[in-house]
Amino acid sequence: MRQQERAERTRRALIHSAAAAFDQYGYASSRVSGISAKAGVSTGAFHFHFEDKESLAAAVESEAREALLTITRCADSRDEPALQVLADASHAMVSRLRSDLVVRAGFRLSCDVSDATKPDLRRQWQDFVRRQLVRAGSEGALAEGVEPQDAATVITASTTGLEVLGRGDREWLSREAVTAFWRLLMPRLAAEHVVGRLDPAGSDITAEYGDHCGGTCAVTTLPRAVEPAAS
Repeated sequence: MRQQERAERTRRALIHSAAAAFDQYGYASSRVSGISAKAGVSTGAFHFHFEDKESLAAAVESEAREALLTITRCADSRDEPALQVLADASHAMVSRLRSDLVVRAGFRLSCDVSDATKPDLRRQWQDFVRRQLVRAGSEGALAEGVEPQDAATVITASTTGLEVLGRGDREWLSREAVTAFWRLLMPRLAAEHVVGRLDPAGSDITAEYGDHCGGTCAVTTLPRAVEPAAS
């Protein structure tokens, strides 16, 4: 059991070290030797757990995908108007981007590595946004003339754009930034009889929605961040 625990700790240290490197430098500029050194393991130990850098990046993306799925699944389970669910989920996603290195790296890898077979976190988020807007339309909650597909394009581009801007300035990944976006958009997006009941700052949210899912949607806490490795 202790050997299995050590192996799991080593694997997770490599994932976290890789996430730090991918987040800061991107996929192409990150090196296996640097990732291994920052994780405190040899390159031989690295290859025991991962075939190459590509397989390590896939592990980072997979964890980021599961974290985003946690947010969207728990959001879907809430008994709230669709537009409020959408606003709350965007707050949760941006909060997770700010606090979780692996999720940030996963989003960046979605841009850096072009492979149609790999998970695309932006597409995953877009599908959720579109689904909520279609539901909002069925609730009669959209303003006249607002098409769900058009709104999904704007919201997806704006919210995922915060991740790109946040690479240089973490204030873009703040609750205030997301609130400002929804405060501006909601009067144009929501029907007049609905907009006054929506909270652009989010309604009783947590970063993982764990409180709203009876704890079943909690995401495993990752190890403390390590310094990124580019070489």
